[in-house]
Parts: sequence; structure tokens; C-alpha cells
Amino acid sequence: MISLRRAALPLAPLAALLVVSCSSEPTRVEEPQDGPSQIHLTAADVVDAVPVAEPLARYGNHSPYEVFGKKYYVLPSNSGYHERGTASWYGSKFHGRRTSSGEPYDMHLATAAHKTLPLPSYAEVTNLDNGKKVIVKINDRGPFKHDRLIDMSYGAALRLGMTDTGTARVDVRVIDVGEYHPTVSYNVSDQSSPEDTGGTWLQVGAYGRREGAEKLAGQLEKASLNPVSIHDVDDLFRVWLGPYWSAAEVDSVISRAIELGFERPHRVRR
Repeated sequence: MISLRRAALPLAPLAALLVVSCSSEPTRVEEPQDGPSQIHLTAADVVDAVPVAEPLARYGNHSPYEVFGKKYYVLPSNSGYHERGTASWYGSKFHGRRTSSGEPYDMHLATAAHKTLPLPSYAEVTNLDNGKKVIVKINDRGPFKHDRLIDMSYGAALRLGMTDTGTARVDVRVIDVGEYHPTVSYNVSDQSSPEDTGGTWLQVGAYGRREGAEKLAGQLEKASLNPVSIHDVDDLFRVWLGPYWSAAEVDSVISRAIELGFERPHRVRR
């Protein structure tokens, strides 16, 4: 199933327009405006997506599909994909809606939309105007303007420094998950607390030995549950996820952790 979140009007407004076209008094149908997040978010708050092997999404990979009368053919593989073009971004108007792959769109995460790459794919995107980079999970379809290559989430656009300009010249290089070996460094602190940064923290486990905490942190990272950090509090190494800046994001992380077989994360009390 292809999500036409930016490609077409919903059926109800479309029907309204058809009625209006036959009426002597035209009525204007207002669409909500897109824009940035209502919470304070900086580029430093947005972490790279962690490439992990996943099956193709049940939705969003039908080929060909048609938008605005034009057919698009999903690539049989993302192997070796490397292209340059124009990136745009999308935000609050689509926050919480389903992406083409079926996942909820969270504008605060590093994700992106692409017309033809298989869903999901992972890619490193570089802003050619300032050199800033971000790793994104491509889980949506679009943008459907002829001169656009990729549509970045608001969070990914913050990382690329393109939220003010709206568009940017970018280099998109797909990451081969099988060859991806990130260098992971977990933050271990005996002073960090939820009050230090704000947002919502989720605790997934607590251990008397650092080795146990690091093992769990690695499993969470591999499962793309992030950001992960380890905090030495009250003689226990506590594994935290976050901080997160919206209730939708918190609920999504908790649900995904349970689905993947982890203990139910609980909110850290302030």
C-alpha cells in the first residue's frame, strides 16, 4: 500500500471539491499547514538511525504504483544505490500518520521518504552545501515533485541544517546493512539524571555489574531502539532509552520494545 500523504487529497475533501465545482458559490477547502515541531528540538537531540537487517515491509513495496498519473517502479534491490539531488523535508502535518511502510511517522526521528528504494532501506545523506551528515531509515514514499530526490523527516532536516532553507543539495548513499559495523560508545555517568536534559527517559534494565548493562545496551542498539545510555545511579548500572520529546514517541518505543521481547520499559521518575 502506498501512502499518498503528500500526493493527493483525502477522498472527503476531494468529493467536497467536486461538489463545489458544480456550485455557483465556490468554497475553499483548507489543508493544515506543514511545519516544525512544537517542542524544542535541536540537531544534537536527533540520533542517527541504526541500520539493521529487516524483511521488506508488507506495505509500500508494490510495483509499479501510480501517483498523479505517473508510474513509479520500486527498485528490485537497494544494493549500490548512490545518487545526488534535491532534498526537502516534512513535519508536523504528517506527524503520527502512517507511512507507506505502515510505521507511524515520527517527525523527531531520523527517517526519510524516497520514490523507488525498497522499504525499509538505510542511507547516509550528506548536505553538499555544508557537509553535515545523517543516517536515516527510509520508510516512506515521496516526494512527488519532479525535481526532488528525497524527503527528510524534520529531525533529519535539523541534522542537515536545512530546516530554514526548506531544500538542500544532497548526496544519498545506501548503507549495506551486512557490512555496517558502527562504533558504539555508551555514555556511562554517575551524575546524569532526567532533570539534566528534560524530555522523557525510559529504563529498560538495571544491573549490579557494568557488563550486564552493556550487553543489554548492545541488544537495544542492534534492535534500533535508541538513543541508549548507561547511568551509574545508586550503585546500579541503569540502561536508559531517551530522552524523548513527545508522548507518541514514548508510546511507540515502549510498544516496539515489548514486541521485540524486551522487558516493558518504564518511565524514569523525576
